[in-house]
Amino acid sequence: MQERENCRPLTRETPYREWSPGIHYAQFQRLQPCAFPERRLYDFELLYVRQGKLTTRMNGTPYALTSGQLIFLSPGVYHQNSILTSPAKLLGIHFDFFGESRILHEEDMVVNEEDVVPGKFAVEAVAPSFAPLSEDPVYAPPPECVHAMEQLVQEFTMRPPGYELVCRGLMLGILTSLLRTQSSRRLAKASVHGERIRALIEELEASPAAGWTNRSMAARMNLHEDHFSKLFRQIAGMPPGEYLRSIRHREARKLLRETDLPIETVGERVGYPDIHYFSRTFSSQEGISPRAYRKLSRIL
Repeated sequence: MQERENCRPLTRETPYREWSPGIHYAQFQRLQPCAFPERRLYDFELLYVRQGKLTTRMNGTPYALTSGQLIFLSPGVYHQNSILTSPAKLLGIHFDFFGESRILHEEDMVVNEEDVVPGKFAVEAVAPSFAPLSEDPVYAPPPECVHAMEQLVQEFTMRPPGYELVCRGLMLGILTSLLRTQSSRRLAKASVHGERIRALIEELEASPAAGWTNRSMAARMNLHEDHFSKLFRQIAGMPPGEYLRSIRHREARKLLRETDLPIETVGERVGYPDIHYFSRTFSSQEGISPRAYRKLSRIL
């Protein structure tokens, strides 16, 4: 057991231009409470919690995840996942950084401990100005990152012509977003107001339909509106208004996919009581109407 707890992923500092991720698996999952067997992977996995609670024990350390968080699982590292709520809705993506892993079937991703292939473990690319993503494995991805993960699952599931290129581009965007999240976490810890802004972001995530405005958020922080907007952008990577719209759009997509609520009710629940304004806003971001999105999501 001691040897297992000391496992570390392989890393290699590599310029961004050489990153070319290959996608081996991407799927939405709906699971009941259970404890999976301990295992190791040959490739990387992003496991995102869309709903519910998950605990992952890795290198002897338990990581508790709730809705809106993901864990970065590395090759060769023993881990065990436990589903704590019923049902839990997850999103899983298996990949490697250089498109060099030979993964033909889902079972090829999991190490058979009776027949280990040492040279098969994927290597993590490390950007010169960032720490390895595996160093601090739990992330709260911003709305645009979650959207990219959902798009990747749809592309990988439907596999239209050219889907490999689309998935590769989306995966590069996802990795970039996680790296920027890593930077914003460091900035939040170093800033006097950083932790308060992170707490505000959690409130936005929990209650996107509330009557938030830049002025009300700045007043809540006891900051001038312009200064607040600058600090918020440094932490979240986008202005507060844009971040709020992203959260509302993400929640609208979720309600359209997973419920039969009327379109008007969906709009109200995410902060848009005017159905016409909600439809225009949704269409401008998604490219199709809420009704068309719901119909398409049922096909996928």
